[in-house]
Amino acid sequence: MNKKELVDAIIDRVGDRKTATEAVNAVLDAIQQAVASGDKVSITGFGAFEMVHKPARTARNPSTGDPIKVAESWAPKFRPGADFRDQVNAGGKASSKRK
Repeated sequence: MNKKELVDAIIDRVGDRKTATEAVNAVLDAIQQAVASGDKVSITGFGAFEMVHKPARTARNPSTGDPIKVAESWAPKFRPGADFRDQVNAGGKASSKRK
């Protein structure tokens, strides 16, 4: 599902495409801004978004084996909540039975 499909999925709940688009954009923007500023965003039953630090390290070029210095960075991380994991697990079991 992409952003357009997400907007289409909530149109019936909010009334029209413009309102649905604004709602999706507002939620995504709020999550992005909070995580970028270092806050953790927890949505009960869904999961948590947070920023994690990746320290500088030495990696290897796979074709030559030469060491490469990788600079430190910060990255977003998502951890699904228990309800979300259970729902995905149940869906995975159901789809594997259909094959």
